[in-house]
Amino acid sequence: MDIATVLSPAELASLKQKVNTLNKRVNKGKSIKTALDKNDFLKMLITQLTHQDPTEPMKDRDFIAQMAQFSTLEQITNMNEGISKVLSLVSTSQAFSLLGKTVTVTDGKGEVTGLVEEITGGEFPQVYVGGKYYNITDIKRVKK
Repeated sequence: MDIATVLSPAELASLKQKVNTLNKRVNKGKSIKTALDKNDFLKMLITQLTHQDPTEPMKDRDFIAQMAQFSTLEQITNMNEGISKVLSLVSTSQAFSLLGKTVTVTDGKGEVTGLVEEITGGEFPQVYVGGKYYNITDIKRVKK
């Protein structure tokens, strides 16, 4: 029984894409937190309400101001998620529009020019040029 020890270009590109996707998902939760998010804000508000002095409750305007800040934070968070989805769709659409066009791609050894024969979809689309897959971000020029 022979075991293949060399991956084809398509298998290698697919494997790289899966590794990149996995690494980005794993590292997403590992980043250092530099700003408070909506959950932190809500925890602080609940803690403040729980430990307030009953003889001096929070004034109505202070409570309303904090709720308005929380609402704004929630809307900004939702907008950011929406923009991320749109960016992913634009990137995929851009990749598919390159099918059949001649592109120049930067490679570790220089530049490669060739016809885009295939596109991989997903979160990080790639183009197949000259027998090898390249990230869409490596494209430097596009010709008809």
